[in-house]
Amino acid sequence: MFKWLETFKVVYETKNFSKASEILFVSQPTVSSQIKQLENEFGTQLFIRSGRKEVLVTPQAEILYERVVDLMDDWDKLYQAVQTKQQQIIRCVIGASHTFANYVLPSLLIQLHQRFPQIRFSVRMMNSLEVLQALEHHTVDIGFIEKPLSAPNIKRFSLMEDQLVLAGDTEKGPWLVRENTSGVYYYTKRFLEEKDIDGPVMEIQNNEVIVGLLKQGFGCSLISERAAEGIAHQRLDDSYKRNFYLIRRKSGSSEDIEKCAEFICEWSEQ
Repeated sequence: MFKWLETFKVVYETKNFSKASEILFVSQPTVSSQIKQLENEFGTQLFIRSGRKEVLVTPQAEILYERVVDLMDDWDKLYQAVQTKQQQIIRCVIGASHTFANYVLPSLLIQLHQRFPQIRFSVRMMNSLEVLQALEHHTVDIGFIEKPLSAPNIKRFSLMEDQLVLAGDTEKGPWLVRENTSGVYYYTKRFLEEKDIDGPVMEIQNNEVIVGLLKQGFGCSLISERAAEGIAHQRLDDSYKRNFYLIRRKSGSSEDIEKCAEFICEWSEQ
């Protein structure tokens, strides 16, 4: 049953049986079989196979998903507690957007490691929307994002400002832009519209690749001033200042994770 529920959770989140099989490292017929067995167990349909790649979820699946997320989160905490009882180790997964992860998180991680020796930290780097979704799905415990995203079950705290700059040679191009769910995409789109720029665009889903290209004299882009060292750039006006945010769930976090989040907020004010 637990395996069926795990499969159900991944299918629900991907809306795709094929993608779910890749994530779970099983065959697609196995995924279909487990979902069918779960549907038989509950006596109801959970997904509507419309012939398209993406499946539709039923109201019953919506109810089940909410409970399954909590159930698997409780199971993970129970498993960790049993496995690490002797060492009293607590696991904290941090989801961080690219700029924050590369230019702010390293110094913060050192402080966290020293302040919370009982916590075993791990870091996952993704764009801002992915961080929010991962927090909602309980796959990360604390998130750092670069745009003011919100959700009903998520708390958001402003940590610090980040100044964007125009880097590279705008005469040569091309424009190196992040995907539309990243924190900096909105500002880049606005800048191009304000300046009536319609040049060639290259989408790159990684800040460090963009910075690497700029350092080699290729392209132009809006990047954080923190990332612009060694690159020709010009500061933009205050409307191109943004905030870095800490996000965490409103409920369900352990006392140690709560203390960790409080420490981060205090650290940002120093």
